[in-house]
Amino acid sequence: MKKSMIVAAVLLVALSGFIGAQTLDIDPTATGIVTAQQKLKEISVSKMEDAGFWYGIFPGDNGIIEMRAFPGGPADKEPVEAETQFGLAETDENVVGAKVSFYKRGVVDFTLKPIRPLPIEGITKTISIWVAGRNTNHELQLLVSDHFGNKAVVPMGKLNFSGWKQLTVTIPPTVKQRDYHYNDRMGISIDGFNVRCNIDETYGRYYVYFDDIRAVTDLFAEETRDADDMMDAW
Repeated sequence: MKKSMIVAAVLLVALSGFIGAQTLDIDPTATGIVTAQQKLKEISVSKMEDAGFWYGIFPGDNGIIEMRAFPGGPADKEPVEAETQFGLAETDENVVGAKVSFYKRGVVDFTLKPIRPLPIEGITKTISIWVAGRNTNHELQLLVSDHFGNKAVVPMGKLNFSGWKQLTVTIPPTVKQRDYHYNDRMGISIDGFNVRCNIDETYGRYYVYFDDIRAVTDLFAEETRDADDMMDAW
């Protein structure tokens, strides 16, 4: 009985040593293990130069919304490269303003949307926008969507500050930006900005101004994609 136990113990030690040796010799690339690689870059999504590319949504029973472009911008804004994410030159001289005239107090939102959603290359990490919110308790929300039609609302913070301020939000992991089955479908698009009005301040006229939408995005997957790969668009 003791002899069989000794033999079993020897075999167990030998087997464990063999497994350990095999584990040390594993090639990570052969097992599909990939080290995390990123290429982060801050890009200009829209400098909001022309109010004609934006429109406002506001319930007609609650009031009227008007939009207009004005020359100027935040003095503290740091310059970003002159080209947009798609390589097109864009001036930076104007801002887009919205004026809301309230008919009555109420729990109400108003929304600013681009004529077409603003796509962002790569995997978006953060999105920022400069806002002059006129020191109110209204709350700004970011509206985004992915390539599969899923939409999300991301809070950006209250507008209770004077003058210009850059509001920045991190895109949460609950927003799906990539499906490993589709190499040509990644990232998100900006569908607009929603303002949730504080009921105590839904009276008279409210003015708010927007400028310079930027994003910090990871372009590693975009730049390493095979150029000869097919697109699933048929």
